[in-house]
Amino acid sequence: MFSTLTPTKLRSIVLTVSFLTATLFTVNAQQPQPYPRITGYFAVLQPIGSWNRHGFTDSFSDVHFIGFPFGMNILKSDNFGISFEVVPSIRTEHGISKVNSVLFHPGAMFRFKHGLTFIGRAAFDTSGRFGLTPVVNQVLVKGKHSNMYVAMPFPIRFGNDLPASIGTGVQVGIGF
Repeated sequence: MFSTLTPTKLRSIVLTVSFLTATLFTVNAQQPQPYPRITGYFAVLQPIGSWNRHGFTDSFSDVHFIGFPFGMNILKSDNFGISFEVVPSIRTEHGISKVNSVLFHPGAMFRFKHGLTFIGRAAFDTSGRFGLTPVVNQVLVKGKHSNMYVAMPFPIRFGNDLPASIGTGVQVGIGF
């Protein structure tokens, strides 16, 4: 069977499978989805600063950080879900930018009325730091198939022979 597979037949198969997949997702997107439901998101995170025993360090002076959270939520009900997030961070210092770390950020979501959500996340950073991140999230614009939100994380970090710290930042994103 595969020995007679010509480029034209292969193209036809790929187009047919692509069309059927797109049709399936379009039909699913228009029907109300029961729980559990899977959603995704992408955001930009601007850290503001952090406090430790040595004082406050802002994210705008000598070194600048920016993160790009993306993830998947598994919604169990209107009030509860589980979130899996990955956050690559870029550090810019002395005109040199590089990927600084990648944060693995699973958590539990507690959803309230009017688009307000509290997320309690565990934090495992490739920089050697670990901890917790309470997050307050508010939907700003709710669309038919997506929404825009703003979130304020409060990362609490330990490890890597550094003092314990607590920080804050602003995250703006799109959920779909």
